[in-house]
Amino acid sequence: MPNYKLIIQYDGGRYRGWQKLGNTDNTIQGKLERVLAKLVGGDTEIIGCSRTDAGVHALSHVANFHTEKHFTEDELKEYFNRYLPDDISVISVDIASDRFHARYNTKSKTYLYRIWNKEYSNPFMRKYSMHVDEKLDTANMLKAGGYFVGEHDFTAYSNAKSKKKSMVRRINWVDIKEEEGFINIRICGDGFLYNMVRKIVGTLIEVGLGEIKANDIPDIIDSGIRKDTGRMAEPWGLYLEKVEY
Repeated sequence: MPNYKLIIQYDGGRYRGWQKLGNTDNTIQGKLERVLAKLVGGDTEIIGCSRTDAGVHALSHVANFHTEKHFTEDELKEYFNRYLPDDISVISVDIASDRFHARYNTKSKTYLYRIWNKEYSNPFMRKYSMHVDEKLDTANMLKAGGYFVGEHDFTAYSNAKSKKKSMVRRINWVDIKEEEGFINIRICGDGFLYNMVRKIVGTLIEVGLGEIKANDIPDIIDSGIRKDTGRMAEPWGLYLEKVEY
């Protein structure tokens, strides 16, 4: 039974995130599975590498599915892109090993967060970046980002409801660069909890505004108290940029 690997790009602005939900099919997974069902003649689960939040975008979202039917990579790619909405694209299809699993085999994920940091709005990027009109101190933000690096219990930085699953995750690196009016924040780690990246970015923004100090971060992480993390960045500035296996 072939195991097909997909790389998908999407504008998540009008969707409820990746994961299929019982009360709506307005999700990325739901749209993909509906198209696939017409092709193979039945329901087939498409496994995603990440459960992105509502409104979040992806530059490289990896997924896979098994089916008894055989297709060429080009046939699948052409079929998906013919019937998917214009804001979802399958950019590549490959036949993977039988044991490849888009979620469980990941070694790291990199998320990009874009902030438009000017006193005026950017009408062309208002759906794809967060506008902060006060000047942000990126040097202090980068210093703060360093405190997230390493293995920590990120309970304070998640809105996950389950208390049974481990909240320990490893952040490999945090990078912050100013580029033509944007502040681009990249965070790479072995995995992320629900809302974790957006809450980390929210804290970095508060540091950049001088509302909290960079060296407060270790105490906030150690506290495990979610309200101490302050604001949560808006979803439309966040992109799943890269997944490594």
